[in-house]
Amino acid sequence: METLIVIPARFASSRLPGKPLRKIAGRPMIQHVYQRALEARVAPRVVVATESEEIRSAVLAFGGECLLTRADHPTGSDRVAEVAGKIRADIYLNLQGDEPLMDPLMLSEVLAPFADPDTPVATLKSRFPPEEKIGNPNLVKVVVDRQDWALLFSRAPIPHYRNPEPDPIHYLHHGIYAYRREPLLAFGKSAPTPLERAESLEQLRFLELGFRIKAPTTSRRSIGVDTEEDLARVEKIISKNPDL
Repeated sequence: METLIVIPARFASSRLPGKPLRKIAGRPMIQHVYQRALEARVAPRVVVATESEEIRSAVLAFGGECLLTRADHPTGSDRVAEVAGKIRADIYLNLQGDEPLMDPLMLSEVLAPFADPDTPVATLKSRFPPEEKIGNPNLVKVVVDRQDWALLFSRAPIPHYRNPEPDPIHYLHHGIYAYRREPLLAFGKSAPTPLERAESLEQLRFLELGFRIKAPTTSRRSIGVDTEEDLARVEKIISKNPDL
């Protein structure tokens, strides 16, 4: 079962333009993400997928592989789907280009469900950290059934506890995905779906198209970079840990 790691990296981020090229400890963010992918050792090939010649030049400069893709993709998964149409693999692992602190072991965890041939798509979740606010719409929540198949993803606090619970269970969704080729190609051929548009969450398109998503629990954490504050936080962590 051959896996291809694809890192979708878009220059035109609305909240942090040029995000993949922002420097962290002297190196562009995309280089940190690429290094995490190599350290995982779960795939023979890692490809950055971008619409930007600037990002492509930066990736080639540090010795990485890059594929130019269309500029009009609405989501990272659509960009990965374009790659799937050009490079054949059994499993495509989507490691987002704004995850410079992604623990390489999380890549192994998101691939583990594919030992079951009936798993079409997988992602990860963790217990919601107590220091974070459950109402924060930037932190995506997920509810699952007893076999860890995702039932719903939302920016809203789900589930809603009508009656007080001493230890309510909420799960935080981590934006790392893996897909078999056919579900991914079907996703790429579909327009964004109603729930996806409402929540601005691409994984809802898979559910609306009828593809199940396995969401095992990880004990590991990552910090995505969406704002200047996130960038400063990651810079501080990496500066204190030069081996990252």
